Amino acid sequence: MADRASEQIPQDWRESIAGCLTPGEIEEAEHMASVEFDDGHPVYPPVGQRFEALRCTPLVEVKAVILGQDPYHEADQAHGLAFSTTVSKWPPSLRNIICEWHLDTGLPCPGNGSLQRWARHGVLLLNTALSVRDGKANNHAKRWDGFTKAIIHAVSAQPQAVAFLLWGAPAIKCGRDIAAHHLILPSSHPSPLSADRPCADAPAFIGSRPFSRANQQLVQLGVPAIDWLLE
Repeated sequence: MADRASEQIPQDWRESIAGCLTPGEIEEAEHMASVEFDDGHPVYPPVGQRFEALRCTPLVEVKAVILGQDPYHEADQAHGLAFSTTVSKWPPSLRNIICEWHLDTGLPCPGNGSLQRWARHGVLLLNTALSVRDGKANNHAKRWDGFTKAIIHAVSAQPQAVAFLLWGAPAIKCGRDIAAHHLILPSSHPSPLSADRPCADAPAFIGSRPFSRANQQLVQLGVPAIDWLLE
């Protein structure tokens, strides 16, 4: 098991959510980050990676939030950044994301599925649930609901406009509580099951051009464009 200290919420994020969660709720989130098995089934991503999005993207550096649903629920795929993977076989959702990104930005396709460069350049790659049981999508959704809402609230409280790319119904619901000065760009989830269909009055993910739209609208507000390059 990873060192327990590695499972603590980064201090900047801990301070930012202290007003939204009780100490007991914060402790419960850190407990969930240390759970290796759920009813005998492995939990993903591995212990030591469930707060990876918060470690890679400090609050003061957040320029955009890509909000998904829950981590990949097959072995070795999830590593703590929403939609990102370090394995050679890309999950279908990621393939759709990279295809849309390439068509939207014209940037060259990457040779791997890691989205860490985005995270290091101010894109918070967050899921509404930070863990999932093997083969059981949404299995931990309720257990993370309050915590991830507190994270979204902390970003919403920032004075400079942030682009929120909300992908799928659970993510879109979070948009209701985001302050009006931010950009909200909802669409269906990039999963092949929904990528080409509208969702909750939001457009289909395919063809939504979220990356260029985010930059165009940020620049109009006097905020620097996001560096969407990969690798």
